[in-house]
Amino acid sequence: MKTISRMVQGEVLKSVAFVTLAFLALFAFIDFVDELRWVDSSNPQGYQVRHALAFVATLSVSTLYDLLPITVLIGSVFVMARLAQSSEFTVLRTSGLSPGRALRIMLSLGLVFTLLTFAIGDFVAPAADRAGQLLRAKYLRELTVGQTGAWLREKQPYSSYAVNVGVLQSDGNMRRVRVIEFDNRGRLRSINEARTGRFGTDDAWVLNDVARTEFNTEPGTTARVIRTQMAEIRWPTTLTSEMVSVALLRPERMPTIDLFQFMRHLDANGQSSQRYEIEFWRKVFYPLSCLVMVVLALPFAYLHFRTSGISSFVFVGVMTGISFFLLNDLFGYFGNLRNWWPWLTAAAPGLLYSLLSLSAFGWLVLRR
Repeated sequence: MKTISRMVQGEVLKSVAFVTLAFLALFAFIDFVDELRWVDSSNPQGYQVRHALAFVATLSVSTLYDLLPITVLIGSVFVMARLAQSSEFTVLRTSGLSPGRALRIMLSLGLVFTLLTFAIGDFVAPAADRAGQLLRAKYLRELTVGQTGAWLREKQPYSSYAVNVGVLQSDGNMRRVRVIEFDNRGRLRSINEARTGRFGTDDAWVLNDVARTEFNTEPGTTARVIRTQMAEIRWPTTLTSEMVSVALLRPERMPTIDLFQFMRHLDANGQSSQRYEIEFWRKVFYPLSCLVMVVLALPFAYLHFRTSGISSFVFVGVMTGISFFLLNDLFGYFGNLRNWWPWLTAAAPGLLYSLLSLSAFGWLVLRR
């Protein structure tokens, strides 16, 4: 049985690797063509073709994370259909390969892909995505969101703050930072507008070239507005560079622990965290979709055909994988709009397709 396991798993691994490389090459070419619009050949110090190639290379890591489950499905379907077409799987069955043993072989292989997907999505892809964004920011000068940048909020014992970061620079520092302070009654207390800012090492931001406006609106006193200019101030805060990155970059590219910490921060400050909770649970359940894919592919080995080609079955596998990801995205959008339970929103597509694949497997094995 070890020989059979090594043979089947080896064929699936080779097929998945080939399909993954083919898809990565295709998407890398598309991304590179799209990136050429930013290349400035007239400026030797600007964004060049080599920078575009480097950015596409970092982007390919995130593409690999997105593609792995579907390439696992396509590669597994191809191998299972080919083994069924050549009657090799029938020979394996007569040699003692039971349905339960076949399922265990595929699940053990799916577990390897699950761990690989988790490692890429939680460690490699966030670092590569951040490096790519900062590379573009270095030569295209800035990284921002819309016209106003990113907004965050923080509550402290005696005050609450609304924080606006206009631009995140390539070195990790910030530009156009505004810190708006309110008292416990919601009255405006001060506005600090800094030209630049950086993340300190002691739970504080260091703001430079600050224009501070203070509002004295205490009852029984004359309302006054005091304006001062300061070279530098230190603002104690629990907002970290990772939280700013979540606000400026795509949350699905952040590590699971950073998303969890940002969710807790939003909850602690009375902000809606529904979107980030859904993304957090999707990060948790997404690698498990590789297990769903290999179980979906196994029923193809129990089909009986000799003359028809494999292409139609591979096409069915591709469409099944696409439908899975479309359903996954739709559940995410609907869950955010309808305020569904985040963990159920993220897990529902995988559960539905697991039931579908196990039902198909049971019907083909037990009924036919």
